[in-house]
Amino acid sequence: MIAGTKRKITGVALSLALALSAAACGGESGAALPEDGVYTGVSGEDDDGAYGEVRITVEDGAITDCTFVTWQKDGSVKDGEYGKVNGEISNREFYDKAQLAVRAMSQYADALVEFGSPEKVDAISGATIAHGQFLEAVADALDGEQ
Repeated sequence: MIAGTKRKITGVALSLALALSAAACGGESGAALPEDGVYTGVSGEDDDGAYGEVRITVEDGAITDCTFVTWQKDGSVKDGEYGKVNGEISNREFYDKAQLAVRAMSQYADALVEFGSPEKVDAISGATIAHGQFLEAVADALDGEQ
């Protein structure tokens, strides 16, 4: 019962993040991007305490740059070491899945710059948690506060 409730809450949070992202990016609500500047945003934490962080540059009314990283609960960034245990690949399948998520982070950021709208950034199979964190962080960043 608790797990089902948690999924429902996460779904509601993701729906809210998507709606806010659409509004911030001139989506269905017709709202514009915030004024030119550099904006940062963070997502909520996942079940393991990890969260995502974006940095978005808006110039001349368009998103011109975006970076996205996710941080582990211990404060370390998810990078080429993510999925290793004590610096070693102890489970190849787990490591490969972890690295797929790491690669997806830059793909999500690049897609936001290319398409200019978070609702046009498709989830990558195997990196859907990162996608949700990305959307939440974008919504947080584009709320207009630098």
